[in-house]
Amino acid sequence: MLTTSSQLAFATAQATPGAGLELRGIACERGGRRLFGKLDCKIGNGQLLRVTGVNGSGKTSLLRMVCGLLAPAEGSVLWQQRPITSYGEDYGRNMVYMGHAAALKDDLSALENLQIACLLGGIKITANQALGALRLAGLSGRERLAARLLSQGQRRRVALARLVLTSATPLWILDEPFNALDAAATEWLCGLISAHLATHGVVVLTSHQPVALDDTGGQVRLEL
Repeated sequence: MLTTSSQLAFATAQATPGAGLELRGIACERGGRRLFGKLDCKIGNGQLLRVTGVNGSGKTSLLRMVCGLLAPAEGSVLWQQRPITSYGEDYGRNMVYMGHAAALKDDLSALENLQIACLLGGIKITANQALGALRLAGLSGRERLAARLLSQGQRRRVALARLVLTSATPLWILDEPFNALDAAATEWLCGLISAHLATHGVVVLTSHQPVALDDTGGQVRLEL
C-alpha cells in the first residue's frame, strides 16, 4: 500500500539468495585517528547486524557509512552485491536511518512530526495512516500534542512510528533505538524488527541494552 515505484525497483534485488549488506575492508578515521580498520562482514537478507562497542569506538560512524552519509577511509559498502554508490538517489530513498536522537521539532505535534519525517523519506501517507501508526506506538490521545510536551520515551516512539509506515523499505539502520523506551515499547519495537526480518528485510542497529532480539538466530554481531 505504501510501496513506491522506486522501492519496487530497489527491492527486486532482495530475491538474490545470500545477498544483503556487505562491509568489505571498511576503515574509519576521525581527527587523524583510526577508529577501526579492515572490517569485513556479511549480513544476508532476513538478518540483523548488532554493532557494539564502547563510546567513541565508531559505532555511529559505521552506521553513517552504511547509510552513505560518510565515506569510509578505506573499503566499500555493498548492498545486494553492488556498491551503495551505484544506486544513486534510490539508495537513500529506500532505506530508513534513525539517529540516536529523536530529532523532533518541538513546536509541531507528534502527528505533524511523523508526517514530515515520512515526506522527507519519500513516503506518501495519509493523516489516518499516520494516526494509526502513532496509536500502534502507544501514543493514543497524544497524537496532536506538541512534541515539547512529550516525555523522552514518547518522543522516541513518535520517531519509531515511521517504521510502521516503511515496512516495505528493505534496509533499516537504527542507532540506539531502544533508548528511553519502557518495557512495553521495547517489546513493540522488537516485534516490528522481527516482522521486518521475517519478510527478508535487513536491520543494522546499535544497542547497549540486552533485548529479546539477542536470542534470534539470524543475528550477526560486530564489536568495535
